[in-house]
Amino acid sequence: MNYLLKALVAKLKGEVAVSKANIQVYMLNSAGIGEHPGIVEAIETEVEKLANAEEKILVLQQFKI
Repeated sequence: MNYLLKALVAKLKGEVAVSKANIQVYMLNSAGIGEHPGIVEAIETEVEKLANAEEKILVLQQFKI
């Protein structure tokens, strides 16, 4: 795999890790979020980010780019 695409995969994996961490914070410590009015919506946003990054990783792996 090209070094630029390896870097892209590493970036996407980082995005996955960040989204997973944010979801865990929302689930386990929602009091720490403060004045966040829409926790469910915030979790959904993180799930969308996570799914988007994972889908991109899969595409790159499937096409062996």
